[in-house]
Amino acid sequence: MKVKDICEVTVVHEEVVEKVQKGLPDVGGMVRIFKALADETRLKIAYSLTLEEQMCVCDVAAVIGASTATASHHLRYLREQALAKSERKGKMVYYSLADHHVSDLVKIAHDHAAEREDEPDDN
Repeated sequence: MKVKDICEVTVVHEEVVEKVQKGLPDVGGMVRIFKALADETRLKIAYSLTLEEQMCVCDVAAVIGASTATASHHLRYLREQALAKSERKGKMVYYSLADHHVSDLVKIAHDHAAEREDEPDDN
C-alpha cells in the first residue's frame, strides 16, 4: 500500500509551526558542511580519514586515484570548511579530520546508506 505524499486536507498546526520556527538555527554552517561532503571525491577522502587517522597528500592521491594536485585541492577545500586539518612534517604534509564530529558525520552517513541498501524497495 502506497502512502500519498501530500495531505488530503490543509490544516496548519500553528503552535507546532511557531515552536519549530523559534527553534530553527541559522543553517548556513550546516549547509557548507554537507555541500563539502556532497562531492564524491571529498567524501571518499573524509571516509579514508576515518579509517586512517592521518594521511599524507601522496597517500590520499593514491587512494582516490588522482594526482597529488587534485588531492591537495580537495584536502585544502576540506580544511577551508573546517572539516580537516593539516600538519607539515619535514617535506610531507599530513591531513586528518578536524575532530570527532566530522568523523561521526561520515560514519553515520555510511551506516545510514548501508541500512537503506539492505531494505527492500517499497516503491
